[in-house]
Amino acid sequence: MHLLDAEARLLGVLIEKQLTTPDAYPLSGNALRAGANQKSNREPQVDYSEPEVLVCVGGLVEKGLADRLPAGRNSRVERWEHRAADKLSVSTPELAVLAELLLRGPQAPGALRQRASRMHDIPALSDLHPILDRLLAKRLVRRLAPGSGSRSERFACTLTEHLESATERPESQLPETQLPATPSPQTAPGSPATSPEQSLEQRVRELELRVQELESRLPRN
Repeated sequence: MHLLDAEARLLGVLIEKQLTTPDAYPLSGNALRAGANQKSNREPQVDYSEPEVLVCVGGLVEKGLADRLPAGRNSRVERWEHRAADKLSVSTPELAVLAELLLRGPQAPGALRQRASRMHDIPALSDLHPILDRLLAKRLVRRLAPGSGSRSERFACTLTEHLESATERPESQLPETQLPATPSPQTAPGSPATSPEQSLEQRVRELELRVQELESRLPRN
């Protein structure tokens, strides 16, 4: 399962808000957009429009990672909640670590522990390592080589498209807790290979078409 950047950001927001502000959860479309575009605890900074948010949270629903709650007696507007715990079979500490990686991208253990602790208390690095080991075993996280000017390895969520593959460790250097990545499907004989650039352009075109379709359904003043 691979998520678009916007889908990853929205899933991270849903998990974060459930764990940090449960009284305001599930989230309305406006709250979800504000959470995605907020300036703190986010990397990179984004400015998603309302149609983009609605299209991409719809993508999470299609992937089984979120549910839409229609307006009713308890709410005047429709709201969304995540289904990551059930879909991915993860615990609350694992959810907190995944959310932090979805919101900020690859991180070293020290920063990851500190930042994820605002969602679920992780007292020390020794408490983070078993969480990462379980996520590694489930192939939801993978190790990356240290960043420029750092000696510390980093961890990235495998649900997102951008894993900085050029800096990943060779499989021969991975610890026993790291499972090898699932090989990519082979291109059928005689079929033209699709470059990463072509794949990205195709996803962008698909997203633009979905935004246009959604905008056409919105009521006009």
